[in-house]
Amino acid sequence: MNVTTPSLAAKFAIEVDGVECRYGEKVVLENVSFAVKRGEIFFIIGGSGCGKSTLLRHMIGLHQPARGTVRYSGRDFTHAGTAERKALLRSFGVLYQSGALWSSMTVGENVALPLEIFTDLSPRDRAEIVALKLAQVGLAGYEDYFPAEISGGMKKRAGLARALALDPAIVFFDEPSAGLDPITSLKLDELVRQIRETLGTTIIIVSHELASIFDIADRVIMLDRDTRGVIAEGEPRTLRDRSDDPRVRQFLNRRSPGVAAQLEKPNL
Repeated sequence: MNVTTPSLAAKFAIEVDGVECRYGEKVVLENVSFAVKRGEIFFIIGGSGCGKSTLLRHMIGLHQPARGTVRYSGRDFTHAGTAERKALLRSFGVLYQSGALWSSMTVGENVALPLEIFTDLSPRDRAEIVALKLAQVGLAGYEDYFPAEISGGMKKRAGLARALALDPAIVFFDEPSAGLDPITSLKLDELVRQIRETLGTTIIIVSHELASIFDIADRVIMLDRDTRGVIAEGEPRTLRDRSDDPRVRQFLNRRSPGVAAQLEKPNL
């Protein structure tokens, strides 16, 4: 029997290597490098204006890095040709901050959109998948509702159902708790954990919400506006308690509604 050495692709779902993000002459981030293991819930954290969402947009191809490379399962996404980039796009889904649902389309039509773009499935098969994905996020039976007819939390769930439509290996979340009350935010965190546990999905979340960070993150990187890069990487409670950087300790020890209990939660 031949035994092969596992490649980086087998270990890491995502590798970000020396990425620089800029808008024109303005450099937002430079020399950003980190790797996300398969099946991790990985947070990109930091204060306002540090480049969290900018980094995400460069990772998913909405913007091209000025320098550096993003790889998915060892495959170069940044410099891929059109055909390979389209294939790689199928491997991940994105839940945008507002849910980004098309207001003129029903919830079911929104969820079906990736299936129409990337597959040749029949309308009947698409409808079956839409029903399954909505059930996975607790929205069974909401296919014919329009976005204006459902709550903010339900819009986030519908957006997540769309992100899951193609059974992606990776799902990105951009500030998923934005605009949600603490209870709805907690339920969304529970749903994220459930998706990882049942589907083995790799989760990347851009957030500054401490409750979510301490509740569900396996690891985090922290970005800093002044240094324009990563100033910390690791398990959030370890960074909170042991980091040598006062900026990291200050960020992770700040108090906000609903956070106190999470800060006191033991690291099991």
